[in-house]
Amino acid sequence: MEKDLNVSYITLGGHVEVNKYRYVYFLIMLMVFILIICFNFTIVGLIWVHRNLHEPMYVFIAALLLNSAVFSTAIYPKLFIDYLSEKQIISYSACLFQFYLLYSLSGSEFLLLAGMAYDRYVSICKPLQYPSIMRKTTVGVFLGIAWLLPACQTAVAVILSADMRLCTFTLDGIFCNNLIYDLHCVTSQALSIFGIFALLYAGLFPMVFILYTYTRILIISFRSCGEVRKKAAQTCLPHLFVLISFSCLCTYDILIVRLGSGLSRTVRLIMTLQAVLYHPLFNPIIYGLKMKEISRHLRRLFFSGKV
Repeated sequence: MEKDLNVSYITLGGHVEVNKYRYVYFLIMLMVFILIICFNFTIVGLIWVHRNLHEPMYVFIAALLLNSAVFSTAIYPKLFIDYLSEKQIISYSACLFQFYLLYSLSGSEFLLLAGMAYDRYVSICKPLQYPSIMRKTTVGVFLGIAWLLPACQTAVAVILSADMRLCTFTLDGIFCNNLIYDLHCVTSQALSIFGIFALLYAGLFPMVFILYTYTRILIISFRSCGEVRKKAAQTCLPHLFVLISFSCLCTYDILIVRLGSGLSRTVRLIMTLQAVLYHPLFNPIIYGLKMKEISRHLRRLFFSGKV
């Protein structure tokens, strides 16, 4: 009976002093989660309601914020349960599902940022062709690829992992990320090859494309008049800030997996929390403060009471 229980359930061993600080953890994470949901959906709602925000740039912003909200929903509710439970455990199937949501949404974020970079590139470098290039159909294709491609890629990794035999039943984390591979008895060559392919296709290639488009924007802006430079700064800087923030999140995830064995549990916990705390809050704050039209609607909403 005990053996069956161990095979079915994984212990999340990345928590620190849960019994002592469980209610402190719970209240902090609950407040952060409420802020994430409120901040993200407030801006998504404004973009939905106001017709002057029904432009490709704002549609991509709404998709990105919606992605952040779903990403947080895949992690925080399980954390709430763990903080209020005597044992921090999860079934292997539920662990794989959380892994699936985590990395499919992360891949979607990179592709959404690539779509936003392309939109800004066309807007600034090819302004006369912008209406004919960035049509509703084009935006719809970008959004479809951004959500479907990572979902399919991650599904392959989950299917390959589902049949792997487990020899370890303690995961050194607080949610299911790449550390699940440490649970397997043997290293799967197919998983390793596919992981490299997925990292290149969903991470490196979009990053190279984003850097290329912003380099082109920078070159065109410096060769143009002050108005073009101002437009580029106003619309591109928020996207670059978000890209840097998300890159830090991915770096934390890689460092946690690669250096986890050489780090104390407290350091690993702090690094993990950095990856899930600031980025979902950072996105709506940046767009709310730096995007002129969104900022204007927010001021009207909170200071005049008008939506």
